[in-house]
Amino acid sequence: MLRPVNRRSGFTLIELLVVIAIIAVLIALLLPAVQQAREAARRSQCKNNLKQIGLALHNYLDTYTKFPPGGTYASGTTAGGGWSAQARLLPFVDQANLQNLIDFSRNYNVAPNQNVVTAQRIALFMCPSDVNDRPFPDGATTYYPTSYAANYGSWFLWDPVSGRVGDGVFAPNSKFADRDITDGTSNTIGFSEVKAWQSYLREIGTPAPALPASPAAVSALGGTLKDSGHNEWCDARLNQTGFTSVFGPNTKVPHIDAGVTYDVDWVNQREGSSATVPTYGAMTSRSYHVGIVNSLLMDGSVRSLSENIDLLLWRALATRSGGEVLGEF
Repeated sequence: MLRPVNRRSGFTLIELLVVIAIIAVLIALLLPAVQQAREAARRSQCKNNLKQIGLALHNYLDTYTKFPPGGTYASGTTAGGGWSAQARLLPFVDQANLQNLIDFSRNYNVAPNQNVVTAQRIALFMCPSDVNDRPFPDGATTYYPTSYAANYGSWFLWDPVSGRVGDGVFAPNSKFADRDITDGTSNTIGFSEVKAWQSYLREIGTPAPALPASPAAVSALGGTLKDSGHNEWCDARLNQTGFTSVFGPNTKVPHIDAGVTYDVDWVNQREGSSATVPTYGAMTSRSYHVGIVNSLLMDGSVRSLSENIDLLLWRALATRSGGEVLGEF
């Protein structure tokens, strides 16, 4: 009597390859969705960081009846090391213990402030999408970057001789209050995103006072190339904790140095570096979020502004008392 042949059940090689191919396709479809979800979460956290800075600004205003200055500098001197608006806000962002270590009568880059304070990472000051969330060693001092810069206005920032300041909300030795923002706090930017380790040009002397007509015009101004922009949250100077509205969000400013093309910012003379030369700067608001930058308005609200925003509207949002009539943006 014939007995049935036992057959083993299982996948054939072709079936196995088909299953692997299907899994690969599913992973390929799933990964972008996961990445988009993670970026959406990071973007939301970034907006929350700015919201907390907005609350801190108004708590500071309630306490001192004015907003913090963009550094303090004596006229006719070349003393740098002015403390940033971010540093002044520390007690209002749950960093009172850190601010208690600061001696504001001394520069940030000397004892007891050097490294003890300057090297501290303030999580609230860093966008979670910033790829350069790392310390900045500069000689004997280590600093930590910031992703959020104060609004220093259009182009002109400060004249160390006359004391005249620019049209932003923050400036050297400023004592602005909400009453000084005559354009309306809901129509004026306080802080906006910037990129850590930003390349920039500096120290060329006094430029023409007119706004540069194009990114190429800024590149043509020249200067010494540095890659350390927005790397010191404690430093009040424009190239570290400020932005200006010369160009719209995420505008690329190509500059070729030694055959390499960089996307640069520009400042003619850093505050405190000269007793006579005024400071002008093109420090662009940039982010790692696709197509937008997150910006804090002075009423405490946070908006995601398109990189395609009209340039005149962007510049109007950066003035505290320009008299512009703004519609919805």
